[in-house]
Amino acid sequence: MNHEIRGMWYGFIGVAIFSLTLPFTRMAVQELNPLFVGFGRGAAAGVGSLFLLWYMKAPLPTKAQWRRLAVTAAGVVIGFPVFSSLAMQSVPASHGAIVLGALPLATALVGALRCGERPSPWFWLAALTGSGLVIGFALYEGGGSFHAADLALFAAVALAAVGYAEGGRLAQAMGGPQVIAWALVLCLPVLLPLTLWLGWSSGAVATASARGWLGFAYVSLFSMFIGFFFWYKGLALGGIARVAQMQLLQPFMTLLGAALLIGDRLEISNLLFAAAVIAVVALGRRAGVRRGGGLAAPASRPLAAEPEPKAFR
Repeated sequence: MNHEIRGMWYGFIGVAIFSLTLPFTRMAVQELNPLFVGFGRGAAAGVGSLFLLWYMKAPLPTKAQWRRLAVTAAGVVIGFPVFSSLAMQSVPASHGAIVLGALPLATALVGALRCGERPSPWFWLAALTGSGLVIGFALYEGGGSFHAADLALFAAVALAAVGYAEGGRLAQAMGGPQVIAWALVLCLPVLLPLTLWLGWSSGAVATASARGWLGFAYVSLFSMFIGFFFWYKGLALGGIARVAQMQLLQPFMTLLGAALLIGDRLEISNLLFAAAVIAVVALGRRAGVRRGGGLAAPASRPLAAEPEPKAFR
């Protein structure tokens, strides 16, 4: 397989993992403080990242890479988890899944602005059509209006798009596992004390059931850590704009997961919209995207000196 096709497959695996984030978040925030869930998932994954980086003998990022890691962390380690956790207190996971359908277009926009990618007009038409479908579905489900929690979800979309694009660009030089691991470690001095304080001050932590902790464990281990190994690898191989369109499938995978995990209803209209979005993804896959020069490795830190686990090469 060429790099683009491999990137699409890596991206699909990442999307499949991310698609269960909202149902498991909904499961967690029903019993745990949403801020504890939002900050705690990053803290738990950050502790795991320390061991991963030690095992990989990963070199320290350069000064320029630290700046980009800070942008990545602000989007995917802090911004998206906190805002999505707050939203899941008020709306079903099925509703949140559809609102997040705007994420592929947002990621493609950031990729064009920050990373020098130049999608063709046909690509933009496919992206806008797919985003229009999922947003239209959200309005259809909401009776013609958005919920108040949609503001938090739109903020999550904007922040995640920045974190995805910046992290995907960094993965070209550092590798996906190192990008998310260093982003998590960068936030750990802030997230760990906050999580411990929220856990100590919240009575729900002591009384939460195994179901609540299962939701927290999934978003910490898979949504915040393992999923990014595949996602950033896919963005680096296949291009940010193109691979981001795989996220158009995420809302409907989330709908299925929410139906199985937390009993959200799965309507026939969901399946019809899913079929339409899959068709748009197939069309977007054929549209041209001219990629920029990417993120060159600094002279003092060649690519060969920045190892990546063999499974993700």
